[in-house]
Amino acid sequence: MDDERGNGGLNPSQRRHLLSSCQYADKLLSEIESVLAASQSKSPFPKFRADVSPAQAKVISDYIARIRDQVVRVLESQGVTIPDPHIGASHSVRVTLEFLDIAFEECRPKRMAGYGEIGSMASTAMSGLVDEMQGIIARLAAYLAQGEFADLQSRLRRLEEAGAGIALVKTLERTIDRNGLVEFRPALTTIVERLESGSFEIAVFGRVSSGKSSLLNYVVGREVLPVGVNPVTAVPTRLRFGEEARATAWFADRKPEHFEIGRLAEFVTEEHNPSNALHVTRIVVALPAARLREGIVYVDTPGLGSLASSGAAETKAYLPRCDLGVVLIDAGSTLTQDDLSTIRALYDAGIPASILLSKADVLAPPDRELARRYIADHVRSDLGVELPVYPVSIKDGYSSLLETWLDTRIIPLYDRHAQLAQESLNRKIGALRLGVEAAINARLKRRQHGAQVDLTKLRELESELRTAAGRIAEERAKCIGLSDALRESAGQFIRTAAGSLIEEAGSARAAAEKHPVEVAIERLAAERAAGIVSSVRDAATRAEDALLKTGKALDTENSPDSYDFATVITDMPRLDAGSLEGGGLQNRRRSVFGRAWAIRRLERGLRTQFGRQIEDAVSVWARVVQAWVRRTFSELQERFDSSADAYRAQLGRLLADPDAKADDSQALRGDLAALAAAGNSAENGRKAPGAAARKAAEP
Repeated sequence: MDDERGNGGLNPSQRRHLLSSCQYADKLLSEIESVLAASQSKSPFPKFRADVSPAQAKVISDYIARIRDQVVRVLESQGVTIPDPHIGASHSVRVTLEFLDIAFEECRPKRMAGYGEIGSMASTAMSGLVDEMQGIIARLAAYLAQGEFADLQSRLRRLEEAGAGIALVKTLERTIDRNGLVEFRPALTTIVERLESGSFEIAVFGRVSSGKSSLLNYVVGREVLPVGVNPVTAVPTRLRFGEEARATAWFADRKPEHFEIGRLAEFVTEEHNPSNALHVTRIVVALPAARLREGIVYVDTPGLGSLASSGAAETKAYLPRCDLGVVLIDAGSTLTQDDLSTIRALYDAGIPASILLSKADVLAPPDRELARRYIADHVRSDLGVELPVYPVSIKDGYSSLLETWLDTRIIPLYDRHAQLAQESLNRKIGALRLGVEAAINARLKRRQHGAQVDLTKLRELESELRTAAGRIAEERAKCIGLSDALRESAGQFIRTAAGSLIEEAGSARAAAEKHPVEVAIERLAAERAAGIVSSVRDAATRAEDALLKTGKALDTENSPDSYDFATVITDMPRLDAGSLEGGGLQNRRRSVFGRAWAIRRLERGLRTQFGRQIEDAVSVWARVVQAWVRRTFSELQERFDSSADAYRAQLGRLLADPDAKADDSQALRGDLAALAAAGNSAENGRKAPGAAARKAAEP
C-alpha cells in the first residue's frame, strides 16, 4: 500500500481526483480568459460590457499564469503525470473565481477521504495547497473588487497631468506590470491612493468600546459616528473636510452610493451591517469641521478583540495605510496583548504611534498617574519603544485632558501635515522599491547562474511553506473541534471534579477563598485550555520556522530575524464558574462500597446542587474560547500569508523556467537601473526644497 501511495503520498484514485480537479480549475481559468477577450471584442452585439481596462486585463493574466504554474508544481509534487492535451467583463470573472475556489475546496483531505485513506503528510500538504491556491484567488478577487480604482495607469496619468512628481511611482508600476510582480500590487495601490488624497491620515485604534467613536465625535464637534456598548464600526470610516456634510460608501459589488450622514449606522455598524454583509470597501464622511480644514483626515477603525472578527480583519488590513496611529486604552480596563500588537504593527510598518488612556475621568488623579506609568513601562519593556501616554476624556470637567493632547501632539501637525504626509509616503515608496528590487535581483541571479540553482532545494522550500500552511489549517480545525466539544462537556467536568474531590477528601488543605467545586471545575478548564494553546503554539512555531528557512535560503534582502508569531497568542479566556454557594459536598468522603460508588454519589449531589449553573458557565466559556480560536488563527494566517505569498511568488518564478537563460538579463538590469535613477531623482527632488527654504530663511 505504501508503494502504491508513493511513500505515504496519494494513491492512484486520489491522484486521478487531484488531476481532474486541476483540469477543471484550468478550464475555469480558460473561461476567464475568454471573458476578457470577449469584453474587448469589436462586435456590434457584445456579450459583456467593456469595463475591464487593458491594465486590469494584464494583471488578471499575470495571476492566471501564477495559478497555472502552481498547479503544475502541485501535480509534480504528488507524482501526477500531466496527460497530453486531447483538444488542440469584471463581474463574470469574479463569479468564475467562485467556482475556481470551490474546485480547490474539493481537494481538502476530508473531501478526498472517499477516494481512500490519505496519509498524514499528504493530508497536511493538501490542506496547505488548498489554502495557498485560495489565497491567490482571493487576492485576484480583491483586486477586481476595486473596480475603476484598479486601473493604476490611468490614475497615475491624471496625477502627472496635475503636476505631481511621481516618476519613481510610475517606474515601480511599469516594473511590477512588466515582470508580473502581482504580489506588490496592494502596496502600490495604497501609495497611489495617498498621492491622490494628499492628506495626512490619523487612524484611531483600540478595543471594542474603548471610546474611539466618541473621541472623534468630540474632535469634529459633531455627533457623526454611532457609539454604543456593542461593536458599532464594521469598516474603517474616514472623516475629511467638505463644504457640505455628506457621506459616500464604496462597495465590492456595485457602484458607490452617496447618502445623508444620518444613515451612517446602516453601513458601519455590526447591528445593521453584520460581518460587512453589504460588502462595503470604504466609507468617507465629508464635514465642514474646523479641525479637518487643513487636510488632516481622521479614521475610525473597527474595534479589536470583538467576537465579530471581520471588523478586526478590516482594521489590520487598513493599518499600514495610515500616517499616524492613535491607540486608545480604556482606563476602566487594562493594557492587553491586542493593544501591544497594534503598537508593534504600527512600528513594524514605520508608522509613528501615540497612546491615549481613554475615559480617564473614571480614575482619581493618583490612580490616573499610576495607570499612565504602568502602560508606558509595559510598552517600553515589551516592545522596546519609549512612548508618552496621555490621559484623555470627553466628559464635562475633564475635556481639558483631551484638549491638552490635541494642542501638544495634533495641532502642530496641521502646519506640517503636507511635509509629514510626504515623509510617510516616501517611507511607503521606499519599502516598495526595496521589495521590487529584491524580486528583480532574485530573478536576475537565476538568469545569471542558470542550472547552478538547486531546483530540488527550491521545491523543498515550497513544500515546507505549503506544509506550514496546512498545519495552520489542521490545527485550526482541531482547535475549533475542541472548543465545540467544550459546549457539551459540563457533565464530564462535574464527573471529573467529583473524582478529584473524593481523592482530596483525605488530604489536609488550607481553606480556599473559592468553593472547592468551583476550584476543581476551573482547574479542569485550564487543563483543556492549555491543550488548545499548545496546538496554536505548535502551528505558530512551524510557520515561523518555515518562513525563516525560506528567507535565508533565498537570501532575501531585509529578511527579518524573527516573525514574532508568538505575539498573536494572547491570554486564553478563562472559565468563570461564578460564585457557587451552598453545600453539595456532604457526601465528599470515601465509602466502603469503593471509590467508583463514592464518585457517582458525589456527582449526583453536584449535579443537583450546581448542575445548571456549571452548564451555563461552560457553555458561555466554550463560545468565547471558539471566538478566541478563530480570531487567533485568523491573525496567525494573516501574518504568515503576508510573508509567505512573496516567498511563494519568488519561488514560483525561480521554478517556472528550469532552462532559464540570460536572454532577459539585460531587461532586468535595465529595470534595476531605471528604479535606481528614478529613486535618485526623487531623493534629489526632496533635498532641493529643503535647501532652498534654508537659504531663503538666511538673513
